[in-house]
Formats: sequence, structure tokens, C-alpha cells
Amino acid sequence: MADKKTLILGATPNTGRYANLAANRLVRSGHTIVNVGIKEGEVAGVPIEKPETIHNDIDTITLYVGPANQQGLYNYILATNPKRIIFNPGTENSELRRMANDKGIETEYACTLVMLSIGQY
Repeated sequence: MADKKTLILGATPNTGRYANLAANRLVRSGHTIVNVGIKEGEVAGVPIEKPETIHNDIDTITLYVGPANQQGLYNYILATNPKRIIFNPGTENSELRRMANDKGIETEYACTLVMLSIGQY
């Protein structure tokens, strides 16, 4: 499987959170990750950074931020211009999906962990 550099938006050092599990599974599956969130720390050996630096080499953004907290991140997400955005369960947002699709960004309402486990990432 080719490395799909993935930005985990909503990264957290809390090992009980799906964002943390996804980060570790992505790394174990051979993908490079960028952790972005409001919590300090690191996940899978990669520091968590604030949503400030725009990364121009991202294949996928996997969202772990609920719709109520996404609006302030729209510009950051769209400026990153990934190939796709995965809206994990609980992050579905038709407004952001439309905005991304209008920019040519593929969007999926899916679960990163399931996609990885069935080889569909």
C-alpha cells in the first residue's frame, strides 16, 4: 500500500480516543501522519501541532472534530487542499463537504479504522 500522508485533525494523546487509535494504526500501516489538535503531546511518536501551519503535501485529512467545532477550521482545512477528507462517524458536515467538493477535494463519510482494517484506505 502506498504511503498516503494523513493529517489527523483532532489528534489527542488520550489513548481511549479514536483519533489516537487511528494515528497509531496509520503509522503501523506505513502511512506518514501529521497530528493537529488543541491538546499538547504526541501520538505515535509525532508531536501534536496547532492548526496553524498549512501542509501542502497532504493526501488525506481524517476528521475527529465534531461539526460544532469545525467552522473555525474551514479555512485551514481548505487551504491544506488535500486529495480527500474522511468524515469519521460523528463529524459529518454537509456544508464543509460541499465546500470541499467545490474545490475538487474528494470527501467520504467513512471510518478510517474500518477502511484500514479492510484494506480500503
